Amino acid sequence: MTTFIAVFILSYIWHALGVTVGYHRLLSHRTFRTNKFVEYFFVLAGYLSMEGSPIWWASIHRAHHKYVDTPLDPHSPRFGFYNALFGWLTRETYPDHIVPAVQCPDLVKDPIYSFLERGGKLNQGHAMGFAFCILFRIVLLLTFGWVVALASMLAAVAVLQIPLMLNVVCHMPRLGYKNFESSDDSTNVWWVGLLALGEGWHNNHHAFPGSCRNGMRWFELDLSYLTIKALAFFGLVTFINEISAESLEKRAIKTRVIAVKQLQHQR
Repeated sequence: MTTFIAVFILSYIWHALGVTVGYHRLLSHRTFRTNKFVEYFFVLAGYLSMEGSPIWWASIHRAHHKYVDTPLDPHSPRFGFYNALFGWLTRETYPDHIVPAVQCPDLVKDPIYSFLERGGKLNQGHAMGFAFCILFRIVLLLTFGWVVALASMLAAVAVLQIPLMLNVVCHMPRLGYKNFESSDDSTNVWWVGLLALGEGWHNNHHAFPGSCRNGMRWFELDLSYLTIKALAFFGLVTFINEISAESLEKRAIKTRVIAVKQLQHQR
């Protein structure tokens, strides 16, 4: 049991960082710069948690930010709970307004990412990703036994729920709070922030999508950001896009002004 728990925890952290640091903050938003070895290390962790092709993931996410909570948003809860949670995963092709070569020209140039994307044939890309995930656990099974393989697989399945859950929960304002006023429904949800290693501070993220840091207040723990800072300390990250205190204050002042006007209007 001790081995199972240890492998599960370590696998969960690695795969979760693969999603948050690799797929999200690096590939989707380019909030920091690093070498290809570090990039592939985290992207591999995300890929082996059944997240699908990096190009597909980043294309969908960049479209989400561009069209957030509008009919063109790939997974907004405004247009149905099922679609926001699972429905968007069932599409066999990209919607007309999502073109990887347009959304992600930087990723399309990478031969490994292009191979995993399968030329836009989403079913093939998802099937290949699933096959690699199974193959990885078979290798673990043959090398370390069923306890390690099972713990690794269950951790990957648990991590898979992070973006699915976040897409819904963190776009339902009644479930969280906002630090910054916005026209979309993004909200900060503390327990998602903990489970998703800092991704649950979603209103902060939509206010500053280019920021490497999502947790803006002292109690908003952001383990993904701390990981990136640790990599920078050891020279493995060469640039981090930090939001200045001045920018935060300006946005906070604007938010307070809007809130006051809304209160006056209600009166």
